[in-house]
Amino acid sequence: MELRGLGDSGLFVSRIALGTMSWGRDTDIHEARDQFNIYYDAGGRFIDTADIYSDGASEEIIGEFLRDKSDVLISTKAGSVRNARRRNASRGHLLSALDASLKRLRRTHIDLWHVNAWDPYTPLEETLRTLELAVTSGRVRYVGVSNYSGWQLASAATTALHTAGNIVSNQVEYSLVQRGIEREVVPAALHHGVGVMAWSPLGRGVLTGKYRHATPPDSRAASAHLASFVTPYLGERQRAIVDAVCMAAEGLGLSPMDVSLAWVSARPGVASAIVGARTAAQLRAILAGCESTLPEEIHTALDEVSTPDRGYPEFGWNQ
Repeated sequence: MELRGLGDSGLFVSRIALGTMSWGRDTDIHEARDQFNIYYDAGGRFIDTADIYSDGASEEIIGEFLRDKSDVLISTKAGSVRNARRRNASRGHLLSALDASLKRLRRTHIDLWHVNAWDPYTPLEETLRTLELAVTSGRVRYVGVSNYSGWQLASAATTALHTAGNIVSNQVEYSLVQRGIEREVVPAALHHGVGVMAWSPLGRGVLTGKYRHATPPDSRAASAHLASFVTPYLGERQRAIVDAVCMAAEGLGLSPMDVSLAWVSARPGVASAIVGARTAAQLRAILAGCESTLPEEIHTALDEVSTPDRGYPEFGWNQ
């Protein structure tokens, strides 16, 4: 599997990262083991998780699998909390979360540690000083952020400039049905040398084409606790995009997943696309064509059918 540099850093990551949000909850350890083996055998060496995923069970499972796999890079996150505050990027919380993640992962360091979301209750300087401490103490190699808007990313990257805790990545949702980051986040990332990690590159499963005619009973959209996650992408606009993806896939002899991943992987600034699967069979299908590339005319056609609303001040006479 192709390795790509993450922004302007010296860290190289797999083009496809294995997402583990469901491990320990909807995906048991046996199914997770099958998924990990398929990913590893395909050459993948980059796993993404978070301390909040399945209340830490995801990290524990990864720690079990990677006992003898020191060549696999781990990306994890901290800062989301299950209380009324929702986000906590304070020094006390982050350092406690870091120690807990290291214990669950059974490692002495984390390769890439993200702040999971912007915290309006903690001064940015406090958060960034904590990230620098995590690096200088040897517990973290590189740091990033997740779900930061353009101004938030620019603020963090500028404030942390020339420190051991400089921001090397922003993990954000990005796909043909969700291109909002192109307005401000991508320009900020490119300007500051920050790599983009695209989560949900298959549009929360919609870009696989499985929802074109009905909602499969075993799908996320049919799940009581995940339906609201998928429903926003089942409208007429998204259906037109999915139809275009399926048409392109048929013409190229690829699957809709191959086309969708190839599109997002070719976008400016994208270093890695994070894919998660409910079953090993689904992951095998995703990885089968993950190295595919698209002809320029297909890129152009997909760009046109999925172009997001653009206007002042991100686009216009002053840009």
